[in-house]
Amino acid sequence: MIAPSPEDKAELEATKAPLLEHLIELRKRLIHAIIAFVICFVICFSFAKQIYAFLTAPLAHALGPGHHLIYTALYETFFTYVKVGMFGGVCLAFPIIAAQLWMFVAPGLYRHERRAFLPFLLATPVLFIIGAAFVMYVMLPYAIRFFAGYETPGGPGVLAIQLQPKVSEYLDFVMTLIFAFGLTFQMPVLLSLLGRVGIVSSEQLRSARRFAIVGIFAVAAVLTPPDIVSMLSLAVPLVGLYEISILCVRLIERNRAAELAGTEVAKPS
Repeated sequence: MIAPSPEDKAELEATKAPLLEHLIELRKRLIHAIIAFVICFVICFSFAKQIYAFLTAPLAHALGPGHHLIYTALYETFFTYVKVGMFGGVCLAFPIIAAQLWMFVAPGLYRHERRAFLPFLLATPVLFIIGAAFVMYVMLPYAIRFFAGYETPGGPGVLAIQLQPKVSEYLDFVMTLIFAFGLTFQMPVLLSLLGRVGIVSSEQLRSARRFAIVGIFAVAAVLTPPDIVSMLSLAVPLVGLYEISILCVRLIERNRAAELAGTEVAKPS
C-alpha cells in the first residue's frame, strides 16, 4: 500500500464531519440518484417497444422470417416492458449515479487515492458497453443458432419441435448475458485499481495466471448458457483481458517507480 503524505493526511483531516452530517449527505446523494433513475426509467419505458425490438434483433436475424415471440399471460408483455424500462433506466442513469457516489466517497479519500480511482470510474461504463456490444453482436447470434439447431421437422409418426421463445424469458436471457459480460469485462479496471493502490503487483498476477485461467473458465461455465460456444465466447476474451490487466499493472508500477526516482532526485542532499 502507498503511504499517504502529511499533506494528504491534513487534507483528509479537514474533511472530517460528525456522523449526522455524513448521513444527511448520504441521503442527499441517494435522493439525487433515485430521481435520476426515475427520470431515465420514464424515458426508457416510453421507448420500451423500440428498445425491446433492438434486443430481439439478433433473434430475428438468426431465426429468419416465419418465427415469432409468444406470451402466455395477459400481463406478461406489459411487465416485460417495465423490465426493459428499468434495465434501460439503470444504464442511462449510471453516469449520474456514479457521480453521486463519487461526490460522497471522494472527500474521505487521500489525494493519491482519488487520482487512482477517478480514471477507473470513467473506464467502467466504457468496458460495460464493450461487454454488452460483444453479447449483442458476437456471442448472442451464435448462441441462438446453436439452440435453434435443435428444432425438429415433423413427419410420419414424428412430432415437430419448434422454437417459440417467450417474451419475458428472452428478455431475462439477454439481460443476464449483458450483465454477466458487462461485469466480467471490468477485470482490467479492478486489477489495475488494485495495482494502483499497491494491493497486487504484476508479478503476483503473472504467477497466478494458471489459477486465474481455471477460475475464468469456471465463471464462464456458470454465467453462460450450457454450450461450449457460449462458454468460450466469454472465457477467451476474459483471458485476454487478464493479460491486458497484467500489462496495465506493469505500466502503473513503472510510472510509480519513475515518480519515486524523480522525488529522490529532487530531495536536497
